[in-house]
Amino acid sequence: MVALSLQKGLLTLVIVGILAVNVKGACNCAANECCSKFDFCGTTAEHCGEGCKSGPCTTTTTNDVSVPDIVTEGFFNGILNQAQGDCPGKSFYTRAAFLDALNSYNQFAKSGSSDDGKREIAAFFAHATHETGSLCYIEERDVPTTENYCDTTKTQYPCNPSKRYFGRGPLQLTWNYNYGAAGNENQFDGLGSPETVANDANISFKTALWYWMTNVHQSVSQGFGATIRAINGPVECDGKEPGKVQSRIQYYQQYCTQFGVAPGDNLSC
Repeated sequence: MVALSLQKGLLTLVIVGILAVNVKGACNCAANECCSKFDFCGTTAEHCGEGCKSGPCTTTTTNDVSVPDIVTEGFFNGILNQAQGDCPGKSFYTRAAFLDALNSYNQFAKSGSSDDGKREIAAFFAHATHETGSLCYIEERDVPTTENYCDTTKTQYPCNPSKRYFGRGPLQLTWNYNYGAAGNENQFDGLGSPETVANDANISFKTALWYWMTNVHQSVSQGFGATIRAINGPVECDGKEPGKVQSRIQYYQQYCTQFGVAPGDNLSC
């Protein structure tokens, strides 16, 4: 019994030590830290090496895809031109802002083969096109005045009672915990000034790429359907919103065709 108690005590110390090292989980990292594949922050090879999601990752890229060469002015403006009417996004979203944001997330579209990288770019812009009406909308429309998207259980990201955390930006960033974490990583006050995502195009794209690299990037290899599930699965997947799912798929297939790459399997969720 004494030996068993000692073993339990040692195990507890080890667990406590691990938790102490990884207290900044869920990728709420400082600017000089990497977000590891297990969602912990740090600067070691384990954090910045294989599977690193964001920050100054050191992983050797496995393809030679040049995102700026794929996301050309013509491609970007082609999305904007699909928007109907006088849209606020037409004078807000720019290719230059996207490329500026890309500098903070250099592992985007760099996993797998060159075709895999092109499919990831197609997937990102398919979701952005769907979420914003072809980059037409900067903010979510028709949000009930009673809905602030504040999850009070996420105590590390306390809501400002005078702010609302509804969807903003290319991937419609939503909820206080996403604004808080995205703000911490991209040096803006996400909780105190969530409207920054709708006022600063560079920050807007940074939050979209932050969300993608934190929550979606790891699903890309499983097919486009897995990325739908990662973004809005509980609302749209499993037959709940088939029209919205099909909209995302159609944009994805369209962009894959433009990039000269097969869309792959598992398109739906």
